[in-house]
Amino acid sequence: MTATAVGTSPADTSPAPTGIDLDQRWSPRLWGALLVLCTVLFLDGLDISMVGVTLPAIQADLHLSTSTLQWIVSGYVLGYGGLLLLGGRTADLLGRRRVLLIALGVFAAASLLSVFVDNGTLLIATRFIKGTAAAFTAPAGLSILTTTFAEGPVRNRALGIYTVFGASGFSSGLILGGLLSEINWRATFLLPAPLALLALLAGIKFIPKNSERATGGHDILGALTSTAALLLLVFTVTNAPSAGWGSIRTLGSFALVAALAAAFIVTERKVSHPLVRLGIFRNRVLVRANLSAMSVFGAYGSFQFLAALYLQTVLGWSPLQMALALLPAGLIVASSGPAMGKLITRYGPSRLIPVGMISFVLAYGLFLRANAEPRFLTVILPTALLLGIGFALCFSSLNVQATTGIADDEQGLASGLVQTSFQVGGAVVLAVTSAVVSHSVIRPGHVPDTFYPALGVVTGVAVLGLLVALFGAARKETTR
Repeated sequence: MTATAVGTSPADTSPAPTGIDLDQRWSPRLWGALLVLCTVLFLDGLDISMVGVTLPAIQADLHLSTSTLQWIVSGYVLGYGGLLLLGGRTADLLGRRRVLLIALGVFAAASLLSVFVDNGTLLIATRFIKGTAAAFTAPAGLSILTTTFAEGPVRNRALGIYTVFGASGFSSGLILGGLLSEINWRATFLLPAPLALLALLAGIKFIPKNSERATGGHDILGALTSTAALLLLVFTVTNAPSAGWGSIRTLGSFALVAALAAAFIVTERKVSHPLVRLGIFRNRVLVRANLSAMSVFGAYGSFQFLAALYLQTVLGWSPLQMALALLPAGLIVASSGPAMGKLITRYGPSRLIPVGMISFVLAYGLFLRANAEPRFLTVILPTALLLGIGFALCFSSLNVQATTGIADDEQGLASGLVQTSFQVGGAVVLAVTSAVVSHSVIRPGHVPDTFYPALGVVTGVAVLGLLVALFGAARKETTR
């Protein structure tokens, strides 16, 4: 791709971002920095998609129940989503470059460690550590991007390229996960380690040092209460079917979740330097972007969990067959990424997001027609294509929508919020979905009765996301 002149549109009145001269072409060093940031996102997509493909093999080898199996995914997601706000704030305070590089090193070490674990508890623990590392790399990387590229067409183009790498990580993870699972599922946990180390070395060279940092301190109490509330919420939802939804244990756990959430809000209102400045939620556009992000990843993460059980256990497909079946989704996003910046600039995210949400709703609704017989051309392939369209239209658009109009010193916070919403949605909806199917016996050639209600949950979450997006498109947006 040829470098183009970096500049603002006539209507762009944003201040020049740090680290880039708007009158100059993108330098090789700037392209190198963008490549490092894209690799960080690539690793996230790679890790999530590879693990999704290997779940049945992990379950069989480590003798895990379905409810425990979902923690292989949720462990990563909870570390990621639970600490993203702290990660974003830390990046603003300590320096985005420093936080990105340190967290990449931790991610690489945790990836290597997970190869050698021999029970489910330890594997979940390493997944949580990796998620925690990603909670610092993701907002640091995205905020470096948004403060390096000017708001408007320039940033839209950079985010379009950024999205391509995320989609490529997802699609590559499907294929690599399928191939490596044919050897051993542990190989899929090893692959991210050398890639993270390469990104770390490249980051040292290409990510520019920047002395600009936000003022203030860390809000440790806010981080602890928010993370504890999220962990307990997912644990409670996951275990509610066995304990009973109306049991004292379940109701008491929900009450404690509410108390922790209230403590977080009180903390943020009283501390001098809150983890989350609550006033940022006056930005209605940011709120809608975060609600939509929760819906997108909440529904998709749960769908991938169900699809892995259905395709590999019910239909008896291999991990590679499953990867190839879902590959069109990643290919659509990867191929459409370069054009997304132009589409966002021309139509605006508030118009593109509802169209993407409609694609998601149609995809999940279509999969409700799945049965014990493989129906690739009429169900599986169209579902994958619709998922690809949904991601292509929503991912970049949501990131643009969530960070537009946000001051540079709060870009880490805004980036952390939208990434948190993606992961929190994924953790909570997956917990509900796995709770629906946890007591079913899933065996070859038989679709359990709970499979369709679980898909109904996924479809319903996507519908809620569509309603939020339509509400935003129907009214004049304001960033005040």
